[in-house]
Amino acid sequence: MSKKRIGVLTGGGDCPGLNPAIRGVVMRALDYGDEVIGLKYGWAGLIKADAVPLKLEDVEDILEIGGTILGSSRTNPFKKEEDVQKCIESFKKLNLDALIAIGGEDTLGVASKFSKLGLPMIGIPKTIDKDLEETDYTLGFDTAVEVVVDAIKRLRDTAKSHARVIVVEIMGRHAGWLALYGGLAGGADYILIPEVEPNLEELYNHIRKLYDRGHTYAVVAIAEGVQLPGFTYQKGQEGMVDAFGHIRLGGVGNVLAEEIQKNIGIETRAVILSHLQRGGSPSIRDRILGLLLGKTAVDLVHEGKSGYFIAVKGSELVPVDITLIEGRTKNVNPAFYESVKTFFNK
Repeated sequence: MSKKRIGVLTGGGDCPGLNPAIRGVVMRALDYGDEVIGLKYGWAGLIKADAVPLKLEDVEDILEIGGTILGSSRTNPFKKEEDVQKCIESFKKLNLDALIAIGGEDTLGVASKFSKLGLPMIGIPKTIDKDLEETDYTLGFDTAVEVVVDAIKRLRDTAKSHARVIVVEIMGRHAGWLALYGGLAGGADYILIPEVEPNLEELYNHIRKLYDRGHTYAVVAIAEGVQLPGFTYQKGQEGMVDAFGHIRLGGVGNVLAEEIQKNIGIETRAVILSHLQRGGSPSIRDRILGLLLGKTAVDLVHEGKSGYFIAVKGSELVPVDITLIEGRTKNVNPAFYESVKTFFNK
């Protein structure tokens, strides 16, 4: 089988598990005698042809390191026609046979568009939000949940000490997976997610019941994308829109904390976890999965595949047409949310 010159990039928000995936790409490429070229800062690296060769010594010690050694950005080359042309020229200039894009819906969407233009592309799904359709899991989610669980555990200690309510705002954009899983595993006293309209009276009554039976504290988990009734500015911070048109979220935790204190008279504080959820050493699951996804991506390149991303289906890694996830978000089923309320609405 002929040797390949394979590019790899990490786009969008960083997350634990990216470095294991990069390592998986390089280690498998060595089996084929391939060259691997790392593009710096996502699609910006392809626009500028800003690239570095990746050899064994560059990746053998990165397995436990968070973030990405290649850097990342939310660059969207399809915002400008000249950037699209620059990417095509850079692809040829770097003499690439294929490019492996590690990212979420936006990064993989760009890869899909380039594949349609004739550039061989393979995608690896990563996002702490776990909101990609067609896959059971995305790289980075497991580690991010662990961060949320650890935060809730620590905040419970201080909430108990002061008989306070603490609201924890958790990432996830318009999907509630991270808040729901983190809240359940961390033992949060109540959880709010974007997929289910908040019932604030139910929340207030639940907190009152906790205090009435001697449970004189509460930790409330809320996803950043929740829309509280009567508040509209939470739809995003005005003027803060990324290259893919996403409004920056954040602040709903502060609003909810104020409403809890105003309505039930208990001192309430808010903690916004924000980018703490992105950093840190990847979990065992994210390390192993990152390695396997990287390996599989190289194998698909040698099979001549393009326009596919690698979906996690149970215990299998399956190539799936990237176009199937474009414009779609994998959300929590409200029926599932209602079924697990038994664990936090007592």
